Amino acid sequence: MTKEHIKFRIDDRVARITFARPPLNVFNIAMMREIGDALSECLPQRDLAAIVFDAAPETRAFSAGVAVEEHVAETIFQMLDSFHSVFRLLVQISRPVIAVVDGPALGGGCELVAACDLVIAGERARFGQPEIKLGVFPPVAAILLPRIIGEKRARELIMLGDMIDAAEALRLGLVNYVVPVAELEPKLQSVLAKLRDLSASSLAMTRAALDLGSQISFQSTLTEVENLYLHELMKTEDAHEGVRSFIEKRKPEWRHR
Repeated sequence: MTKEHIKFRIDDRVARITFARPPLNVFNIAMMREIGDALSECLPQRDLAAIVFDAAPETRAFSAGVAVEEHVAETIFQMLDSFHSVFRLLVQISRPVIAVVDGPALGGGCELVAACDLVIAGERARFGQPEIKLGVFPPVAAILLPRIIGEKRARELIMLGDMIDAAEALRLGLVNYVVPVAELEPKLQSVLAKLRDLSASSLAMTRAALDLGSQISFQSTLTEVENLYLHELMKTEDAHEGVRSFIEKRKPEWRHR
């Protein structure tokens, strides 16, 4: 099945969602809803062995994040809801989730990587959470990154908005494998072969068991973080100034309120 912004297929018990919104796979509301629709189609697939996220060859990034132009008062609620529904669906489906990352995974793209069980990165992959430079923060990363890479490094990446390369992401535990770009697909197929040999129901329960200590709290914590984001952060002058300055291609003028 091909939609406007993604390609989606289920083949040999693997669901593959390929981002296809050139040049940088920026997640707008329409694209995020397509991803959500594809994941919803995975829900009744009882024999599903894995879900794979990757990017189409004609794009230059796994994803450069969520569309800033939709980060305004008129669409912020729909934007956050459509993005976070992806993470809620992944919890609901409860199957191994794999990201294949070639190029930058920034902002929402990096958050999606953090939510995956296994991450295969090419040598030119880059990761970062630059939201603070727009006067906002990444809600999902604020919850997941400290659990994955440790509290101090997560605070550093989120508060400074710096980018790390694939080797550092591997060292921190954000990714599982770093391979040459030509070996991304063979490595993916090697991992998928192992998952296809296993029971889908056992995989589902194993992921649910692994999630018990974190994802149950993730669900409730995400709601609290959403409320902080929508009802407090988005009422500040600086949050709106950061978005405006990005759209207008100028340096933000912070008022610190």
